[in-house]
Amino acid sequence: MRMLAEAVYPAMGLTLSGMGVTESDCADLLGPATVEEHGDLALPCHSLAAVLRRSPMDIAEEVSLTLAPALAGIAKVSAVSGFVNLSAEPEWLAVRLSELLADDRLGIAEEEARVAAVDYSAPNVAKEMHVGHLRSTVIGDAIVRMLTYKGHTVYRENHVGDWGTPFGMLIEHLLDLGEANAAEELSVGDLDGFYKQARAKFESDDDFVERSRRRVVLLQGGDEETLRLWSVLVEESMRYFNEVYQMLGVLLTRDDIMGESSYHHLLPVVVQRLDESGLLEESEGARVVYPGGWVNREGEPMPVIISKADGGYNYATTDLACIIDRVERLGCDDLLYVVGTPQSQHFDMVFEVAQQAGFMGVSHNAVHVKFGSVLDSDGKILKSREGEVIKLVDLLRESINRAEQAVAERNPELKGAQRQEVARAIGIGAVKYADLSTERTKDYVFDWDRMLSFEGNTSPYLQYAHARICSIFRRSGAERSSLRSTGISLDRPEEQLLARRLANFAAVTDDTLATYSPHRLCTYLHSVASAFATFYESCPVLAAEDEATMTSRLALCDLTAKTISTGLGLLGIDSPEQM
Repeated sequence: MRMLAEAVYPAMGLTLSGMGVTESDCADLLGPATVEEHGDLALPCHSLAAVLRRSPMDIAEEVSLTLAPALAGIAKVSAVSGFVNLSAEPEWLAVRLSELLADDRLGIAEEEARVAAVDYSAPNVAKEMHVGHLRSTVIGDAIVRMLTYKGHTVYRENHVGDWGTPFGMLIEHLLDLGEANAAEELSVGDLDGFYKQARAKFESDDDFVERSRRRVVLLQGGDEETLRLWSVLVEESMRYFNEVYQMLGVLLTRDDIMGESSYHHLLPVVVQRLDESGLLEESEGARVVYPGGWVNREGEPMPVIISKADGGYNYATTDLACIIDRVERLGCDDLLYVVGTPQSQHFDMVFEVAQQAGFMGVSHNAVHVKFGSVLDSDGKILKSREGEVIKLVDLLRESINRAEQAVAERNPELKGAQRQEVARAIGIGAVKYADLSTERTKDYVFDWDRMLSFEGNTSPYLQYAHARICSIFRRSGAERSSLRSTGISLDRPEEQLLARRLANFAAVTDDTLATYSPHRLCTYLHSVASAFATFYESCPVLAAEDEATMTSRLALCDLTAKTISTGLGLLGIDSPEQM
């Protein structure tokens, strides 16, 4: 509990220094208790044994005895097996919760503003968004929301694949269909069908292959008519992407899309600057940079290919152009790339080249926010029964339909538009939360029953906890705004447990953002909802023994609902008031 640590640090420092322990000897020792029943914080004394030439148990006993009077009214202090355990006093904790209740931000402070670019989602023009885009999109969206909430300037960079040799093939297929027919086909969202038809012709029709190659030359040469046809493909794809984003409930819009074509003019600049820096070398006709530190299977240095022997640019060149653009045009301090784990080496090498070339300085922070895959129950990449990659829009619709069935069974009184709205919130929330609640570097198994369950660490469980609290207030007739100045009492163990968890919201949010790990916030929110369930079962709210107790418990309910809804909001998940 960060707020308790801040309260006890001065007294703890004085106690340890009086025993001859320097600040360097005890730095970072005080931390969260590993066993919740033992307290909120713990100071392990084992590393101090060598410094003081005493047993950890003796040290813990002395620290405890000295510290206890200094922390009277703040924390209970005890010594157990070489640990000093500290538990916030209920009265002190109640005051802190009253402060949070009056704070719209629930203790989450804004930071000194930085400028960040978050590169995420990144679909390809004329291709469907599939399950593989889910993790990048929802993880990136959560990071953007948290950075923004902390006061930073954030550029949402949706680096869409809208350039390259496949577009010769796609434009020729568009012409074969007729522009109007092609636009209609794309408008219904069958981008995969369009792409597969073009690819099939490219693999079987030599004339089509030749036309496609000529079209690529025209596209790269800036031919006006070819660019117009290319823009038809791009715009129809963008319209489809935006519909998916709206359905998924993420912040991305058309304005956030930066296609590969947007950086085309910077590619020669990358080559020029690398050449001027002395980093560019020739290798079998290609122009490359050897950043050092990477070798191939033969033990030879691995290069970053900047331009190929035929003069074409590589992916790394575009990524270096992005860095130049984001640092120099946007003025970014932080460059975050929410991209799958298989691209780790690519980004490590690109970042190193950018540093060596001076595209980034020491003040810049470039991070590959890597993530694992979405798996089926057999441990393989999630696919449809036909063996195809599942379209993201189909998955979202399925989740909403399943959620509506569940809502109809649980609350048949919800009808029509209201039920559909709640089903949408639950269905979309379930998909996003299942993804976000998994440690991002790990794969996870997609399981409909688990993610839509109203029990366990799921979005429906959290949403139901929030809706339950809203129902309490509907029945009470109390104005939640009137509770902001309420004095809170924590007489019962269940109240204290809930209070301890509520007090950690700001610290967990900061830790989540510092590590770009949304699962930590998910785990925390589940712990809050679980503590609330225990509290609600054991501590009557509307039937409390007196009005003061009822008001205090209503305040706890209000703070819990705010914490859950704010936390889910930072994850991009809605909190319905009825379910």
